[in-house]
Amino acid sequence: MRQSLIARLWAQAWSLVLAELTQQEIGWLVSPARHLNLLVARRTTMIVSRVRLIAGLFALLTPLWIVIDVFAFDRDVWLGLAAARLLATAAFLALLRLPRRMNDMFDAYKALATLLAIPTAFFIFAYLHMQGQHIRGIQEAFAVGYAFLPFVMLAGLSIFPLTLLECIVFASPMLAVQGATVVVGWSLFDWPTAAASFWLMALITGVAAMAGTSQLGFIIVLVREAVRDSLTGCFSRRSGEELLDLQFRTAARANAPFALAFIDLDHFKQINDDFGHDAGDQTLKQAAERIRAGARGSDILIRWGGEEFLLLLPSTDAQGAAIALQRLRQSGFGPRPDEAPLTASIGVAERSADNAADWQSLVAIADARMYEAKQSGRDRSVGPLANKIEEDLRDV
Repeated sequence: MRQSLIARLWAQAWSLVLAELTQQEIGWLVSPARHLNLLVARRTTMIVSRVRLIAGLFALLTPLWIVIDVFAFDRDVWLGLAAARLLATAAFLALLRLPRRMNDMFDAYKALATLLAIPTAFFIFAYLHMQGQHIRGIQEAFAVGYAFLPFVMLAGLSIFPLTLLECIVFASPMLAVQGATVVVGWSLFDWPTAAASFWLMALITGVAAMAGTSQLGFIIVLVREAVRDSLTGCFSRRSGEELLDLQFRTAARANAPFALAFIDLDHFKQINDDFGHDAGDQTLKQAAERIRAGARGSDILIRWGGEEFLLLLPSTDAQGAAIALQRLRQSGFGPRPDEAPLTASIGVAERSADNAADWQSLVAIADARMYEAKQSGRDRSVGPLANKIEEDLRDV
């Protein structure tokens, strides 16, 4: 009961900020568990590119501060700080060597965690190093300046498109380190000032989380508008090619089955010629809805062009694909404007059964089989096992 109330309040709050988000998409702001693969790929690329940007900036600025340390502190102090700064600079430079494009969110997490870990480690070392030194006068002012490093790190989270859960996870170690410096007596502040600084850090974390989830919300809207075909609601061809590439490589790495169906609606040009393009558009929308209704939740429907669709079937072998497509044909694609049943010619291909080297080859095989289905009389599917499965189903 309490959880459902909190969920409704969260959805209402975000609907005021991002009115274009659906209920499901608002849930994506909380946790990344059910993000679309395309959104994951976009977010991964953005996080990694911004990690590289911040790492480059820190690699430039970190060693320059050595001049300030030499001016402000005694040799015993600035020498250790300079060594730590040079090590931190080397670590930031290493982050610049990250690949420009990644599709694995875990790699993005590692990159961001490393970016945050470098200044955190430097912060801890600087405090421990200066605790054992006699710091006085103006040196105390420069030493206190090191206490603001965690504030900068937390504020930096705001430039990353993170979910609420991710923001909390990445901010927690820095908040814990700041709390530990107070508990064990490392802090250069008195207790009331240290408590106030911790509260300020928590407030900055909240603002950074709001900024990060707001970015994510706008990315979700932009990705949805960019990837969807406006007429049918299917994935567009451009986004579909990215999904194909991602799904094919994922299946190849895991040596898992991956099938696709090339669906071409029969005699569709005749609908436009006899009943007009509005009727043709309605027929396309209806066919897309029927295909989605007959597909699994993990299947992906792409409008490839005109009256052609690609149905991606992850984790499906040739036999499973043939059965799924036969059932889809039996359920039908809806009526034509003259109430006659709308049919389709379908070509099926599967990564392992057809020994496809890449997704382009897989699509070409399915396309060729679709034309074979048309030449054989239309209203049928052709694939590695399609004919056998169709005969078996007719015998039942």
